[in-house]
Amino acid sequence: MEYPMAKIELSNISHTYNPKDINPTYALNPFSMTWENGKRYAILGPSGCGKTTMLNIVSGLVKPSKGKILFDENDVTDLITEERNIAQVFQFPVIYNTMTVYDNLAFPLRCRNFTDQKIEERVKSVSDTLRLSSFLNSPARKLTADQKQLISLGRGLVREDVVGVLMDEPLTVIDPDLKFRLRRNLKEINEQYKTTLVYVTHDQNEAMTFADNIIVMDQGEIVQVGLPKDLFEKPRTTFVGYFIGSPAMNLFNSEILSDNSLKFNNDTIKTRTDLSKIKNKNVKLGIRSEFIKIATHQKENVVSVKVTRVEDFGNFKLITGKAGDLEIKSKVEREIPISTEELKLHLPAEKCCIYSDEKLVN
Repeated sequence: MEYPMAKIELSNISHTYNPKDINPTYALNPFSMTWENGKRYAILGPSGCGKTTMLNIVSGLVKPSKGKILFDENDVTDLITEERNIAQVFQFPVIYNTMTVYDNLAFPLRCRNFTDQKIEERVKSVSDTLRLSSFLNSPARKLTADQKQLISLGRGLVREDVVGVLMDEPLTVIDPDLKFRLRRNLKEINEQYKTTLVYVTHDQNEAMTFADNIIVMDQGEIVQVGLPKDLFEKPRTTFVGYFIGSPAMNLFNSEILSDNSLKFNNDTIKTRTDLSKIKNKNVKLGIRSEFIKIATHQKENVVSVKVTRVEDFGNFKLITGKAGDLEIKSKVEREIPISTEELKLHLPAEKCCIYSDEKLVN
């Protein structure tokens, strides 16, 4: 089964739901972005940040206040959803409960006057991929929530003219123990059909385990686009550092001492960042708890903390310590014995991120 190649471009897009206001509030501030064919994208952010608005603009359910939508450089901004060859999977399954699974999957093809042979061919292919073959003759109403959501997905994939499948929090109704399997199914679908998958979620774990590229949004702004590794190790803003990771990135108010060192509580922390061009001497030091380890032989970047809490998560321990007024979290191997009194922690210079006005200093 082959799908048409399509690059989706969002060019100078912005949107407001109250355009007649003198000072309208924008759900999406101006941005441009390209989704390459066959890739997996996740749009990640808190509720109300503009994720669904972006998705609905691409699908044609919402027309942007400004800007253009291009499919392979063809302007589709004024086209209705039905003319865009886009499949959309919503938070709750949209299926026909009175139909069988087969008829649900076949419905989009029958509407486009495909032959019975072609319909059977495509339904079999998609149902095999989604592991729905044994349910084809069952009424859809008798299936579980996750099976119904697979039918919704299958109705988009069964069409050979689909250039992208847009999913708006599609696993919300799914039991937690089934979510991992369904995300794996989506990856298999992407690899088999090479169609673009775009996945909206507020769950960082879903985004990190699904996508090639993650688009992080906050209050109508795209704050960072990148690989999961980039978002984790080098967040471009303190918001991304806080929103990605569990626990959130350690962030400490600090003062610049030299071109590459900071005052951290009463200690000096060296970094690999050139701080000479920063006018504001008050910055934030960010570092993931995964990179902070118990100091052994290190001489530099060592901070003494008073341990206030040790939590055992089975595969690691999370230490919470106090250095003056600063609270530091560190993840360590669970086999390591932890003193409940004072502990020395090492902050590797190469893992320290410096933020000025909440933005990463490169």
